[in-house]
Amino acid sequence: MNPLRWDVLAVSFVLALPLLGLWLREEFTLEETIGRLPWCLAAGWAVVALLRWASQPRTPAAPEPEPAPVKEETTTPA
Repeated sequence: MNPLRWDVLAVSFVLALPLLGLWLREEFTLEETIGRLPWCLAAGWAVVALLRWASQPRTPAAPEPEPAPVKEETTTPA
């Protein structure tokens, strides 16, 4: 899965909002903020991959073949 898909970028942006807010409040320097942005991209990719995996329809299991009927041997009295 491409990490630059629109859904990955959207989730990454949402995850980066608190980080950008801390930068705007000047609690993080620009270097700290830029250093943590790739983690937001990685987390966004992981979230989208997990959601895509969980939303895939499950394939039905192949039906097991019925066992062949057991033929009873007839014994003749000797």
